[in-house]
Amino acid sequence: MQTDQAFTFVLFGGTGDLSMRKILPGLYQAHRDGVLGKAGRFIAVARAAPDREGYLDWVNSHVRSHVPKAAFEDEAWQSFLERFDYVRLDATNPEDFHKLARAVGSGEGVRVFYLATSPSLFVPICRSLADNGLSERARVVLEKPLGYDLKSSRAINDAVGEIFAEEQIYRIDHYLGKESVQNLLALRFGNVMFEPLWRREWVESIQITIAEKLGVEARGDFYDKTGALRDMVQNHLLQLLSTVAMEPPLSMDSESIRKEKLSVLRALKPLPLNDISKVAVRGQYTSGVINGQQVPAYRDEQEVPPDSNTETFVALKAEIENWRWAGVPFFLRTGKRLAESKAEIVVNFRPVPHSALGPSVLQTVGNRLVIQLQPQESIRLYCLAKQPGPGMQLQSVHLDLEFDEFLKSSRMEAYERLLLDVIDGRLALFVPRDEQEAAWRWVEPILEEWSRPEKSPKFYSSGTWGPAAASAMLAKHGTTWLEEEN
Repeated sequence: MQTDQAFTFVLFGGTGDLSMRKILPGLYQAHRDGVLGKAGRFIAVARAAPDREGYLDWVNSHVRSHVPKAAFEDEAWQSFLERFDYVRLDATNPEDFHKLARAVGSGEGVRVFYLATSPSLFVPICRSLADNGLSERARVVLEKPLGYDLKSSRAINDAVGEIFAEEQIYRIDHYLGKESVQNLLALRFGNVMFEPLWRREWVESIQITIAEKLGVEARGDFYDKTGALRDMVQNHLLQLLSTVAMEPPLSMDSESIRKEKLSVLRALKPLPLNDISKVAVRGQYTSGVINGQQVPAYRDEQEVPPDSNTETFVALKAEIENWRWAGVPFFLRTGKRLAESKAEIVVNFRPVPHSALGPSVLQTVGNRLVIQLQPQESIRLYCLAKQPGPGMQLQSVHLDLEFDEFLKSSRMEAYERLLLDVIDGRLALFVPRDEQEAAWRWVEPILEEWSRPEKSPKFYSSGTWGPAAASAMLAKHGTTWLEEEN
């Protein structure tokens, strides 16, 4: 995948945490790999650095540690930095955008405006871009969360939609750019043996987990206004669910893929308004030990109120009311300060209807597909085999697709892939407005229930797998989370 076209890439929030950890490392790797056209240039926009030299010093100090050591090359890094201009700008001051207009100029190629800022700045920035003639030949990238509920999301989309056409708006969800998510589609739709099994007759349950060892770090003020439900469930987890559960698209073009994912989100069974607690667990971490170090409780983190009820953990049961998935529970889980950092999809197939080999506790263990998204990207198929020796003793074995080991070719990171897609105008891996609003609509009953002041989260110790209620929810369906079974 390579782009040769001219472009101007403008990064708002150029000194922010997301830019340092994800966006700039992704752009650097695309530059190093030679897949960015030489006519492309970058303009960073921020308030923190006084000038270009100060900005590049900031980048040197904050970005290099987030670039994989194997990918860092001094010559490539220096030539990458040479492609940057810098504009010191206050995004809330429309007058400052004259400076940006001069820096962008009227050169050829597309203009990409990446808004790695608070959602409250999306509309003011877009209006100032339009007022200064910068909306032509433009694409605007909006980071999540887009608003704080359905109403605010619609307000932002309406205002941005007055300036940019829908095909110019790229709502990014970096999980959709992961190699293993793309391989999930290849696994399903490129191999005849899996598609017949991908339905309620053969699938007992599906688990989707995004777990982090990290706490809120220095983002307490932002996180306390957001919480895990808005930060992770409404976007990442529901996007992964719709990718797992979608019908085969007519083709891999953006329109076909988006149509099938939207159908899944619209088929989500409405949550029970009278008893959300049956299908949703809300947790918050207390102090505990992570990697041998004592870590503080969420309420003791910087810029977090001491009586905060914001959730740092969510576990949900979702159901899809369509022909393929009726009756199959989808268990979604995310949290901070958990025992392990991982993201994975677990497809539990039904045990054989009658075992001629005798009863075995391994029946469910041996009928499972595990798609790991991070820390390593892999696909592992578990099945049962006979142990060597007399008798018919079974053991669980697995077939692995370890991308790094098997495919050998260098793997493209999620942000690198998605940034190239924006420049080239590929929309398939970005979230359209109707998908986003369908997701907000489904989680709104939970937002409303948890907003009641008397509703407090269930506490869990840092370094564990969250509240016991999350395990109890699965136990009612005769199953467990993957790590509990092991």
